[in-house]
Parts: sequence; C-alpha cells; structure tokens
Amino acid sequence: MTSNAMRSPAGPDPAATARPPLWEQHRARLDSYANTEVNYDFTRQNEYTTATGWRIDDYETDLPAEAPGPPATAGSFAAAQDVLQRYAFPPPDLITGIFSPDGPLENRIMVLRAQFLFFKFYFGVRVSGVTDEAARDTPHGPERVWGYGYRTLEGHFERGQIDFTIHKNLQTGAVQFRIHAVSQSGQIRNPFYWVGFKLFGRMLQRKFARESLKRMREMVAAALAQGAAAPSVSAIA
Repeated sequence: MTSNAMRSPAGPDPAATARPPLWEQHRARLDSYANTEVNYDFTRQNEYTTATGWRIDDYETDLPAEAPGPPATAGSFAAAQDVLQRYAFPPPDLITGIFSPDGPLENRIMVLRAQFLFFKFYFGVRVSGVTDEAARDTPHGPERVWGYGYRTLEGHFERGQIDFTIHKNLQTGAVQFRIHAVSQSGQIRNPFYWVGFKLFGRMLQRKFARESLKRMREMVAAALAQGAAAPSVSAIA
C-alpha cells in the first residue's frame, strides 16, 4: 500500500482558486452608482435632434425568420431576447456590461467597462424602461416588440440614451434586432481623454453598433443550431 507521504500532491481545489463572478468583483463600483443621477435632462428628450446638436443613430439587422404569428418558444425571437436580457451582444473587446444578475431589468444599474488601445474606462448607466408590446401597430403590420434602453449617468464620456429592441412581424414572421441612440459628448475633465474621445469617439460608437449587430446574428444562429433559445456563449455577468 502506498503511504500518504508517497502520494502525489493533490491539485489546487477549483473552488478555492475560482474567481468570483465579474459583478461581485465590481460590487463597489455598482453600489457607487446606485444613487448617481442621469447626466442630462431626459425630460426634454423629444427636443433632442441633429438640429439641436445631438446625434440620432438607427441600426438594424435581420435575424432568422419564423412562421407568422406569436414568437416560437425556441425560435429566433426568443433566442435574441435571451441574448439581449443578458447584455451578451456587445463586442467584449470593446464593451463589457457588468451587473447583478439577480435584480430586475427595470432600473438595472450597469457598469460598462470600455476598452480602447491600452486603456480601460468604467461608466455607469441605468435601464430607463422595458418595452414589451404584444402587437405594436406599424405600417408593415403588427409587431411583437421586446427590449429596453439605458441612460448615461454622471461621469460618462457621453450623455444620452440607447434602446435595443427585438421585433417580429406577426404577419410575415420577419425578425429584426434594432438599435436606436440619442447621444452627445459629455463632460470630460481630463484633457488627454477629451482629445482622444473627440478623435475616436464617433468611430467607436459605430464600431459598437456594427459589431453588436453581427454578434447578435451569430449568437442567435448558434442558439437555433443547438435547438434551444439559449446561446452557447456564457453570460458575461
């Protein structure tokens, strides 16, 4: 019989070496934004246009169509809804959303970790509302619409709101992911960061939108290939 002294040392205990979830690592940051105010007057948002100095951006992409009628349980709409709920669609090399997975979506506080070159920035946003419409009237027929938007908080390099929605045309079965953003540069006290954002900020906005659309398409396709409405990419938070 081999003695205990002769046995090979056991490997590290995975439970002891595993890092806590990202949201727990950044709990202090999340808590710090709990009472932080939105950094612009959102009560006047209907006045914000390109004529008044705001950027209005709209992006959309087609997702695999379904049969006409309400969304299927494990179809394209449900898969996209899951990806959107988890904020898993942004390109992780650019934006990572950090939030407590146990809280409600409405008024969710998120810390957005932005990466550019060798820099990392952390910004706070708050979910401003959840859209959940069974049959929205549109010129192309009634649509099932689900999604949410968030607003920028004090300290963000931008100010404004961005909305993400999944649409299914109930007559044709067409499914789309759409992004609508109203934004303007925020107050940036560091002059080095101010110059950097002026030079690269618009490019990064467009990159975020393009790659988010692409990633959503890929994740929905992966979910449908697996025959379930749960993308294979693990939850970020």
